[in-house]
Amino acid sequence: MESSSSHPEGSSEIVFFDLETTVPSRAGQRFWVLEFGAIIVCPRKLVELDSYSTLIRPKDLSVVALKSGRCDGITRGAVSNAPVFEEVADKIFTILNGRVWAGHNIQRFDCVRIKEAFAEIGRPAPVPVGMIDSLGVLTERFGRRAGNMKMATLAAYFGLGQQKHRSLDDVRMNLEVLKHCATVLFLESSLPSVLNAKWRNPSTIVTRSRSNGKLPCREENSRKSPPTTLGYHRAVPYTRGSPRDQIFQQLTQAFSFFAEMSEETWLPPLILHRVLRVDKDVSLPAMLDIFMEGSIDKTC
Repeated sequence: MESSSSHPEGSSEIVFFDLETTVPSRAGQRFWVLEFGAIIVCPRKLVELDSYSTLIRPKDLSVVALKSGRCDGITRGAVSNAPVFEEVADKIFTILNGRVWAGHNIQRFDCVRIKEAFAEIGRPAPVPVGMIDSLGVLTERFGRRAGNMKMATLAAYFGLGQQKHRSLDDVRMNLEVLKHCATVLFLESSLPSVLNAKWRNPSTIVTRSRSNGKLPCREENSRKSPPTTLGYHRAVPYTRGSPRDQIFQQLTQAFSFFAEMSEETWLPPLILHRVLRVDKDVSLPAMLDIFMEGSIDKTC
């Protein structure tokens, strides 16, 4: 078990969390939570502030395999002396309740399993103040250039190594993937006619992972419809098509990703306020200077 100092509920921090569970082998079987891992992240700096992880022993040990197909997977022996969910429920509740929840495909899987686990012990489940499902956000904003949008595929696309399928490792990988995607979107917003067109042509882009493997960058259809996410939109008070309007639109599109990810809405209004004070058309470098000037005042 890994743990550090607790944080008060109701803060604006984001908690990235992940569950490892059993996989039902036939109809009627349930999921059992085998591991919980979470990191607390500052929404303004995207740095890890705290972490917690624990293995969890299911009531029926026979549902856990004696051996794992993964080199560092969870086995029956690993969880045999771990606490049952009821023994760690208070800690998990404190970490999750009243915070922004973040993770990959958490709306359809992890959130459901959390509710089931708390219902089983007769306790109310923790409640988030906001939800960031990176599967939906990245599918909508980043597109399917990385393939099937699974965490392992996204990590390979950016050369971040292999997914370990252990909760704490996976949530840290999730955060790094989001940072990389946000950076790419920001760069593309500066030259949309050049950079945006590159990845849409599958014959022109190949990325290398650290293992020197190659992954073709192409869009793929998915049987899953990702959750609909709400972007950040703000009216632009300039004549449509002016250089200043175009720059503002490009930056706002990129910054809306950060605003959505952290639920911090100060950034686009700050830029708007500063641009309104500029009497002449603003170049992209000047706009970036304005952004940097305003962003350094925000601290955790």
